[in-house]
Amino acid sequence: MTLLRTIALAALAVAWIVAAHLGSAGLADPDLSAAIALAPAAAAVPLLLWRAGRRAVAAAGTLCLIGLIAAVWPVLRGNVALLYFLQHLGINLALAALFGRSLLAGREPLISRISRMAHRGAMTEARARYTRGVTVAWTAFFLASAVLSAALFLFAPPAVWSVFANVLTGPLIAIAYLAEYAVRCRMLPPEDRTPFADAVRAYRASLQ
Repeated sequence: MTLLRTIALAALAVAWIVAAHLGSAGLADPDLSAAIALAPAAAAVPLLLWRAGRRAVAAAGTLCLIGLIAAVWPVLRGNVALLYFLQHLGINLALAALFGRSLLAGREPLISRISRMAHRGAMTEARARYTRGVTVAWTAFFLASAVLSAALFLFAPPAVWSVFANVLTGPLIAIAYLAEYAVRCRMLPPEDRTPFADAVRAYRASLQ
């Protein structure tokens, strides 16, 4: 069952990348492309409202959202690339803020917190220093991605921006993680390294 779910999620991710690239580059039907671009936000807002517990408010909010989308649909379908750009920019800025905010005075860096939770509260000085550096690196990575995305969107052809934002974003994050893992193996002893699966479980626990 887990394998089937993984395959389904991978297929969905590939379909999203293809649809986002074609829509951003102006190579697909604008109505379909706009609908796909809006789908995550259009689904998330009603879900959050329903989870708030007040059904009347949730129903009213959902109807207002549907009405708003219908009212501005001609504008949305005419600016498909802008929709995908705002999503890409917003996600990168939000991630940069998530990592960067944890570096403020009096707070524990995000990667340090995840590592500490994965090691059941234990934290060595070497691991604390290293994980703070990794938090800084991820902050810089997402900020750089946001800046490059904005520059390409403003000054490059839509297809060029789309390749970077829709096609290369995932591989670039994977490459950055693998590079960090290689550095981790050189900088930290085995007992101080946090396996990926343990880090994911610790991050989920930190959200809860």
